[in-house]
Amino acid sequence: MQKITKEIYLKWYEDMLFWRKFEDKLAAVYIQQKVRGFLHLYNGQEAVLAGALHAMDLTKDKMITAYRNHVQPIGMGVDPRRVMAELFGKATGTSQGLGGSMHIFSKEHRFYGGHGIVGGQIPLGAGIAFGDKYHDSDAVTLCCFGDGAARQGSLHETFNLAMLWNLPVVFVCENNGYAMGTSVERTANHTEVWKLGKGYEMPCGPVDGMNPVKVAEAFDEAIQRARKGGGPTFLELKTYRYRGHSMSDAQHYRTKAEVEEYKKIDPITQVKDIILEKKYATEDDIKEIDKRVKSLVSECEKFAEESPFPDKNVMYDVVYEQEDYPFIQHKL
Repeated sequence: MQKITKEIYLKWYEDMLFWRKFEDKLAAVYIQQKVRGFLHLYNGQEAVLAGALHAMDLTKDKMITAYRNHVQPIGMGVDPRRVMAELFGKATGTSQGLGGSMHIFSKEHRFYGGHGIVGGQIPLGAGIAFGDKYHDSDAVTLCCFGDGAARQGSLHETFNLAMLWNLPVVFVCENNGYAMGTSVERTANHTEVWKLGKGYEMPCGPVDGMNPVKVAEAFDEAIQRARKGGGPTFLELKTYRYRGHSMSDAQHYRTKAEVEEYKKIDPITQVKDIILEKKYATEDDIKEIDKRVKSLVSECEKFAEESPFPDKNVMYDVVYEQEDYPFIQHKL
C-alpha cells in the first residue's frame, strides 16, 4: 500500500470535506424540490470511501454499491458536476438525467451503480468479479452494502459461490447501525455482522469505519489477497451516518445526543486534527481548502441549474423494443 504521507492526509481532508458539503448542498436543494424522489446521504461515512480509494488501483479496480451512491463515483474520477446534474434530472447527468439519485453509473470509471433494490448489487458484484477472473484480469471488485442488506438471502448465495469459484471480490458491509431505521440488535441474534463470513470459511473481520487509516490498511490486505488469487474477503466497516436513512426519515429511533457523541469521532475532524498536529498545514491553509471546496460545490450547483432537461424522446430511445418478437400477435 502507498505510504500515508502528508499529501495523502491533505487529499483526504479536501476530498472528504467536499463529499460532505456536496451532500449538504443536495439536502438543501431537495428541500427546494430541485431534486425529487428519494435521497440518501453519506454524511459520516466518508472514511470508508477515502480509505478504500487509497488501497484501490483506479486504473482497473471496480466498485458497486447501494443507493447511498453520490460521492463514490466522484472519488473514482467522475466529474462531480455531472453527478449533481444527474440528481437534478438534467441531460448533462451521468445517465442523461434518467437514473437519478439512486442510480449513478459510470462505465468509464468502473463504477457500476447505484442500486435501489436492497442487496440487489451483492450478486452483481460477484458477477463482475467472475468476469474479471474469466478474462484473466487481476482487477478486484469492491461490493458494498449496508447492514440491512446483510439480512438478504442473496448474500448467502453469493458468498457461497464467491468462495466456491475463488472470485476476486471484497464484500464490504458499511454498518451504520440502523439499516433503514432498525438497529442491528433488533434484526438478528448477533451484532457482529462480519462473522457471517465464517460460515463460508471466508477471511473476514471488523474495521473502524470512522478512521481512514484503519480502513485503508484493511482494504489493502483484502485487495492484495484477491489480486494474488486468494479469493474473497468480507469486511464489516463500523461507521455511522449523521443524517437520516433518507430525507424523509424522522429519526425517531435514535437521540440527538447519540448523533453528537459520534460526531466527536467525525472522520473529517480526525484527519484535520492530525494535519494540524503534525504541522502538515496551517489554519490558513485549511481555510484555503475550505474555500476551494465551497467554490467547487457552488460550481456543481450552477452547472446543474443551468443544464437543460433531457428531451422526452430520450426516455423512449433507451427502452428495448424487438419489432419481430415471435409471441406477440398484432391485431389487424
